[in-house]
Order: sequence, then structure tokens, then C-alpha cells
Amino acid sequence: MAITGSNELSNITLLSDLSDADRAALETRCRWREYSAHELIIDRQSTSQDIFLITRGKVRIVNYSLSGREVAFDDIGVGSHFGELAAVDGEPRSANVVALENTKVAIMSPAVFRSMLIEHPHVALSMMVRMARIIRTSTERIMDLSTLGANNRVYAELLRLAKEGDQDDNTATIKPIPIHGDIASRVSTTRETVARVLSSLSRIKLVKREASALVIMDMDRLGEMVERFQTE
Repeated sequence: MAITGSNELSNITLLSDLSDADRAALETRCRWREYSAHELIIDRQSTSQDIFLITRGKVRIVNYSLSGREVAFDDIGVGSHFGELAAVDGEPRSANVVALENTKVAIMSPAVFRSMLIEHPHVALSMMVRMARIIRTSTERIMDLSTLGANNRVYAELLRLAKEGDQDDNTATIKPIPIHGDIASRVSTTRETVARVLSSLSRIKLVKREASALVIMDMDRLGEMVERFQTE
């Protein structure tokens, strides 16, 4: 469903350094759409090159193996963007993007996007920083897949998730509790393996469920477990 935007790009992190006037001008050059939960936004087979700016909702970046197994790369929400790779290099899409909930996006054509990067170098720098972060994360995951067994990849993913809620007392809170299937798709294993690992960590009191959160009771110990298996 096509709709019009109204001063909504102020929440987009990539555009945070632009003036209100510059953001307002960009809004008039965007198309606006809403997607329902579970609706496909970008098909990997698509040749489109637009960039999408999320003003409401959440999406998942995902691909599928030849056997049909889902491999999730990231979940991103309000203020984030996606689709920039095709907009930059003109190549086909590198992944599918699916709405996890009702989602509203501003859609910027590749021509408008490239003009923005040229006219506003600080936005281009922010884009480069984000791409560098994606490369680093991808490198970490490649290392995990190459050097760790399934159980230990779950440990590493829990550690990554926990770092966002890290506390000064060496604990961390992951909220909401991660869905077993989501962790499995990120680390290329099964839901059963994830459930078994979490049960084992609970028995040794390394993780604990509290209401709608999963608490890591000893971040240092979890980090040591991941590091030990990476160097063996």
C-alpha cells in the first residue's frame, strides 16, 4: 500500500546529522510503503536497487540454503536501513528481507541515494562505518562456523546478544528471551540443539530465566568458554 510520509526521517540514524530542511527535502523524494508481518520486502532474485529506511516496525535479513534451511543474518528496526549494497554497486540483491511485524519504510531510489552521499559526505562516512561493522560481524561468524561446533556456536551467539545488555557486575540481560529457532538460524544448527545448550547452561547456573528475559550470570565465564573452543 503506497502512502505519504510526514517528517518521519528524523528517526533514521544514517540521516541524523542532516538539517531538518535537508531531511524534509529528502522525504519529498522518497516513496512510502507499509508491509504486513511476514510479508516479503526484498527478494534476493530481485534486480531492484532501492534503499529502504525503517520508520516503523522490524525486519529480518535472511537467506535460505539449498536444502531450504533459513539462515538469518540480522533483525533491524526503527531508525535502521537496508538495501544499500545494491544501491551502491548496482549488483543483484544479496539477501531476502522479510517484515517481522507491520512495518513502514521510506524507499529511496539509487539515484537519490547516490546524490545524497555526494552532497553530504558525513552521511557517506556513516555508511562506510556501518559497512565496516557488517564486515567485522560477518568475519566473526565465518570464524565461528569454521572453528566451532554447533554447541559452541550457540555459546558465541549468546555472548554477542548479551553484550548489548552487559552490566557492571559481570552479568547481562537479553530481552526479550531469544527464540530458539532464531538462534538456530543464525548459527546454522537446529532448535533442538539450542534448547539442549540452554538447558545445560541453566543446570550449571550460567544462565537464568527471569520473566521475559534471559540473564547471563557470568559473562567472563561464557567468554572464556567461547575463546577456549576457538583456540583448541
